[in-house]
Amino acid sequence: MLSLLGFLMVATFMYLIMSNRLSAMVALILVPVLFALIAGFGTDLGPMMMDGVKSIAPTGVMLIFGILYFGIMIDAGLFDPLVNLTLKAVKGDPMKIVVGTALLALFVSLDGDGSTTYMIVIAAMLPLYKKLNMNPLILSAVTMLAGGVMNLLPWGGPTARAISALNLDVSQVFNPLIPGMIVGSCWVVLVAFFIGRKERKRLQSSKYSLSMDLQTFAEEAVAADIPDYKRPHLIWVNLALTVALMAGLLADVIPLMILFMIAFALALMINYPKLEAQKERITAHAGNALNVASMVFAAGIFTGILSGTGMVDAMAHTMVNMVPESLGPYLPIITAITSMPLTFFMSNDAYYFGILPLLAEAAATYGIDPAQMTIASLLGQPVHLLSPLVPSTYLLVGLAGVNFGDHQRYTLKWAIGTTLVMLATALIIGAISL
Repeated sequence: MLSLLGFLMVATFMYLIMSNRLSAMVALILVPVLFALIAGFGTDLGPMMMDGVKSIAPTGVMLIFGILYFGIMIDAGLFDPLVNLTLKAVKGDPMKIVVGTALLALFVSLDGDGSTTYMIVIAAMLPLYKKLNMNPLILSAVTMLAGGVMNLLPWGGPTARAISALNLDVSQVFNPLIPGMIVGSCWVVLVAFFIGRKERKRLQSSKYSLSMDLQTFAEEAVAADIPDYKRPHLIWVNLALTVALMAGLLADVIPLMILFMIAFALALMINYPKLEAQKERITAHAGNALNVASMVFAAGIFTGILSGTGMVDAMAHTMVNMVPESLGPYLPIITAITSMPLTFFMSNDAYYFGILPLLAEAAATYGIDPAQMTIASLLGQPVHLLSPLVPSTYLLVGLAGVNFGDHQRYTLKWAIGTTLVMLATALIIGAISL
């Protein structure tokens, strides 16, 4: 019964947000509360929701100050040289801009942290999309696709969880993953090329190309007047501060949220020493920060109820028990395919510490190496990032200014394609054997 209610709850939530009948924030709060009441957990709702909110609070605080920090950097003009250089280099070609987005996201994602990747890439590329009237869904989709591949780095979250769950060595899992990640990265660039070419055709047939070509439009955008809140004379100071922030993130010296709080305070004080100017810049980005933070804390209620009621465990066992014994030898392939919906419906912690050991134990009876099962379980990560349970996804859609449900619909087929491409590569090179 719990398993059925869990699947119904997730299906109801997805239907409501993808059909635009409810906002993601409202659905994240009300849908799980309704199903928890149906399941008879009325008296336990408070502690469950509180546990979920507490678990996600550090992430929420980090996102708030991360948005404010990079908002200050955008205002001050840190990314303007990159934007202007890119505009000149791509000659106003939307296809080249989309491919450039993919390459930038793949490079920035080397730090293994999705939140910082989204903040940097969106901050750098969104002005280009706005100036050329490009669809921001393309920006959010391509950035997430790149993150879905690079999220498999050993210092990224899922790979570390999977390896520790089965007590494996990093080389056993990551080395065989490398060819799949390379091919997956090429796939992302190919998708960007395809989407960018379609966007170029759309723009060329729009009213914007009737009065001027895209190259002229780009040149005029570069030559636009500089707003009074820009700080071009402080670009090297801001760059040094941002590099120090990134170094702190990689070194893990202090908690992430504290690092962003300190960086934001320094950025605000350096660029806008006058109190009135500080208030103006905070106000300019407060709406975006509030929107993202409110969705993240609402997601904490969803995950708290999903875990506290036991629905997530029941759903997992149902999925494992659905695999017929005759398909046992194909468990790595089944794991790779089912990792897409499973990691979509539950957190990485629940999947890798709760489900993967069960799958690996079942696979061992057929002589299947645990490393193969671990590799297979990681291939669904491109789809996992579309889950409403991933806090950084709310940051991405908030920064890009797109609807969560629209982003899911636009990106899902390409994310599934990324998983299938990496699975095919793993099968061809023998990282996963039949």
